[in-house]
Amino acid sequence: MTALVTGGAGFIGSNLVDALLAQGERVAVVDDLSTGRRENLDGALAAGAVLHELDVTDAAALRTLMEAERPQVVFHLAAQIDVRRSVEDPVADARINVEGTINVLAAAHAAGVRRVVYSATGGAVYGEAEQVPTPEDAPERPLAPYGQSKLAGEGYCGLFARLHGLSTIALRYANVYGPRQDPLGEGGVIAIFCGCVAEGRTPTIFGDGEQTRDFVYVGDVVAANLAAAASTLTGSYNVGTGVETSVLELVETLDALELGPPLAPCHADERAGEVRRSCLDATRLRDALGWSAATSLADGLRQTVAAIVPAGPC
Repeated sequence: MTALVTGGAGFIGSNLVDALLAQGERVAVVDDLSTGRRENLDGALAAGAVLHELDVTDAAALRTLMEAERPQVVFHLAAQIDVRRSVEDPVADARINVEGTINVLAAAHAAGVRRVVYSATGGAVYGEAEQVPTPEDAPERPLAPYGQSKLAGEGYCGLFARLHGLSTIALRYANVYGPRQDPLGEGGVIAIFCGCVAEGRTPTIFGDGEQTRDFVYVGDVVAANLAAAASTLTGSYNVGTGVETSVLELVETLDALELGPPLAPCHADERAGEVRRSCLDATRLRDALGWSAATSLADGLRQTVAAIVPAGPC
């Protein structure tokens, strides 16, 4: 089988590429390397993966490539993921996340792709949810253009399924973390904090630190993608642990692991548009595919620090 991974040089994408190669699949990667890193693919390229430096907003080039590669499955992870950037420039955010997704879906349809697995977002779509952990049927109330654009991408997945019969599924991720993570997006707090642990730097907590997130390990997210690709499920499914962890609890967990000097965070003003509580109910995906997050936060943090995550400013 040939699989095509957009955003395959990024954090989640490169981990997915490695897993596909381990299964014996032929893998083509599409990435413009604006945020993805070629070094994330060093092992994959040596193992036979092919990298195409291409922007998903280039519809004609993407369609030509898709028709040449003829993948059976497309995993669409290429996206603008920085919430703050989306607030500053919502047009650019929409160009990548909405127009780019339309281009991927149109190219996949034209090339006769069997299945498209779309990487969506959980917390950024639900906003300040009344029910936590939050199920898929909760109201969708994004607080930033990023969440709105990713939700629009889900809508186009459904449209292409209805209009063209293209098999699609959207996976709404909680806050993904793990090796190769970039400190962008809401999940980047772990990349930043782990970098601070590894380098003995002081992290900054925005607000009081009581805001919560559902931290899910990248290996578990990869497993969800593989299971979704092999299925015929349609619609949107949460991918998370169902466990709330506050930023202060995250600091405590890292300190308890004794992976470096104790963290002594400083505090700064909370950031506009940030959700107070975010945690996903992934029961629907568990019941449909038998998937559930298998990696504890402590184990995931150990693996993340051991991989020396590139650190952003604390």
